[in-house]
Amino acid sequence: MLTWEEFEKTEMRVGTIIEVNDFPEARKPAYQLTIDFGAEIGIRKSSAQITKRYTKDDLVNRQIVAVVNFPKKQIGKFMSECLVLGAVGQEGDVILLAPDFKVENGLRIG
Repeated sequence: MLTWEEFEKTEMRVGTIIEVNDFPEARKPAYQLTIDFGAEIGIRKSSAQITKRYTKDDLVNRQIVAVVNFPKKQIGKFMSECLVLGAVGQEGDVILLAPDFKVENGLRIG
């Protein structure tokens, strides 16, 4: 069990995907995402296994929710700088978490 104080350390923010590239070196099908989190946080990159449900065209300009205060993680030759959040089905089908309405990039999830 997490304490409330531990949970508050998790920094989840809204960002807009500005670029999507294939990630052929990934062990499981994935995209490389470039995400704009606004002036305070800036641009971050992430790898996401979301190819079952989303095309690259579906993702560009889409807002998502991500954890931005985890340490960077090396995935093959790619450095992931945030964790994009989604609901994961039994077969690994990921549905991205996103705000219902367009909001300012960088807004904190509370």
